[in-house]
Amino acid sequence: MTAAVNNPPGLASRLVNGILAIKPLANLAKHQARQMMIKRAERIGVPWRKEVKTLEARDWTQDLAQVQNPQITYPDYYLTSFHGYDEGDLSWQAAFELEVAALTVHAGIWQDAGVQGDGKLRQSYHDIVKVQISQPPQDILDLGCSIGLSTFTLQELYPHAKVTGLDLSPYFLAVAKYRAQQNQAQINWVHASAESTGLPNGAFDLVSLFLICHELPESATRKIFAEVRRVLRPGGHISIMDMNPQSEAYKKMPPYILTLLKSTEPYLDQYFALDIEQALVEAGFQTPTITKNSPRHRTVIAQVRD
Repeated sequence: MTAAVNNPPGLASRLVNGILAIKPLANLAKHQARQMMIKRAERIGVPWRKEVKTLEARDWTQDLAQVQNPQITYPDYYLTSFHGYDEGDLSWQAAFELEVAALTVHAGIWQDAGVQGDGKLRQSYHDIVKVQISQPPQDILDLGCSIGLSTFTLQELYPHAKVTGLDLSPYFLAVAKYRAQQNQAQINWVHASAESTGLPNGAFDLVSLFLICHELPESATRKIFAEVRRVLRPGGHISIMDMNPQSEAYKKMPPYILTLLKSTEPYLDQYFALDIEQALVEAGFQTPTITKNSPRHRTVIAQVRD
């Protein structure tokens, strides 16, 4: 188990923040981060450009129309640059590149894991979930489901459960819906804000957040925890898999790499400073368990407090 510690940004982080406050330098950092990612992908056997080109060739008009909620209001924090994309998650490019990016980023978690690293990371998370949540959930919400990679894994893990994937990006959901059709997966896709899902009270046994919290300002994270508490049934669980601020990998990260990372993750300092244990307790959960599931990640699980 790892303790959650609330620490302000250190000297290296403050220096990096100063660099990123200068727009030309921030843009250069984002460009460099992106180019490094693509080159690394193709060096380890991930056909980045080929996969993206295949998706770009498809007409996505109908897919987008089927999932998009025209009444949605995007929160200000979401309308910023994420992961090197000026439009953040509200773009086809972000949706088309997400899977190859995940394979590339997670290839370096374990030595010699290569492109299997992404699958190993997901498996490590679900191994912990299955042990700590003994009663198989019947209704599952994948909050911030993106293009469905985490959603499909949940469905494989619990084949008899009804699974819902919710995301704020209609582009991500359009790709998720297409992937589900390819795999004949029966998943309910919802275009909504995680802070205000519009879903019924007490509708789920398990709400999963996979690599979501580090992309949120602290205020949004707290609102989302309260919303998760609302949609969970008595005895239900929230499970979170994300970066581990206590990991030596982040503590010892060279300033240059930290600059590239933070140029694509605008709320990383807030996530690293958040006492996630206390935030969950304040939202109405029991004290969570916090377990390392990779050299860089942790799994946080908490049950609804009666």
